[in-house]
Amino acid sequence: MGNLHSACKGLEKAGATPKITDSPAEIQQADAVVLPGVGSFDPAMQHLTSRHLVEPIKNVIAAGVPFLGICLGLQILFEKSEEGNEAGIGIFSGTVRRFQSEPGLTIPHMGWNQLQLTQPHLPLWKTLDQNPWVYFVHSYYVAPTNPQITAATITHGSQTVTAAVAHQNVMAVQFHPEKSSTAGLQMLSNFVEFVNDKSAQKSPLRAISHS
Repeated sequence: MGNLHSACKGLEKAGATPKITDSPAEIQQADAVVLPGVGSFDPAMQHLTSRHLVEPIKNVIAAGVPFLGICLGLQILFEKSEEGNEAGIGIFSGTVRRFQSEPGLTIPHMGWNQLQLTQPHLPLWKTLDQNPWVYFVHSYYVAPTNPQITAATITHGSQTVTAAVAHQNVMAVQFHPEKSSTAGLQMLSNFVEFVNDKSAQKSPLRAISHS
């Protein structure tokens, strides 16, 4: 769904050898899985369902495989979205909501914004500044039922919303680390280091396609 090339380039710069695949067997054998995406909720879920990828994603997450969701790859981890009617993967309880209109507020939220880290010791944030600047393009944001999984927030207009979540082996971000300059590359490098710490990396880090 849109940003596979840039996500792969970012992972390569971070020291990984990404492999784009829609093979359930390859996904379940991976050292780690990255799920990027831009676009709309319903088409993304329809693509995943048609390729029989929903269960493999659930399986690798349940097995403790390091997992990184990016942008739409964060949103579809939740149960549902105000953007459409399809059910999400449902890894996390909660809804994807649209920014509420207010005077002077630009929707979509596009450009650089500053993170407020709510899980400061998360491996993804290692060696980053306390409030790094990252790049966003989105009209919808996740609203987790359990606020403890929120790993970072942003403020857009008067609204403070979740910008990243993390729980155990799963990390997912609304922004685009692959487009977020030095801070974003550091995050991807941190993810690769997290994978290496989990197990000796014997096969390429694989990014999966749902386009």
